[in-house]
Amino acid sequence: VQLQASGGGLVQAGGSLRLSCAASGRTFSIYTVYWFRQAPGKEREFVSSISRSGGTTYYADSVKGRFTISRDNAKNTVYLQMNSLKPEDTAVYYCAAGITSHEYWGQGTQVTVSS
Repeated sequence: VQLQASGGGLVQAGGSLRLSCAASGRTFSIYTVYWFRQAPGKEREFVSSISRSGGTTYYADSVKGRFTISRDNAKNTVYLQMNSLKPEDTAVYYCAAGITSHEYWGQGTQVTVSS
């Protein structure tokens, strides 16, 4: 499966962005999908994940209550709605997918939150 992340940009603190992860290739609905992020000088960290059906979601504590992950299997797309953004959310955001883990990765999309 090939993954394409998009939707990043520059936003002021308190603003919102919606990231998209579009997939092509094999049946998208068989994969759990993840969002990770990596800030400059820091290790890549888990942000959120969503199960194959969309019924189960997980969030890092740092984004819980502000970010919402969802998926539309008919469109082969997963979304990450990010609200109440903070400067510390600034990072390159990556989507990943897999059956047992995150075997497949897309390129990142830059999110910059200004204070």
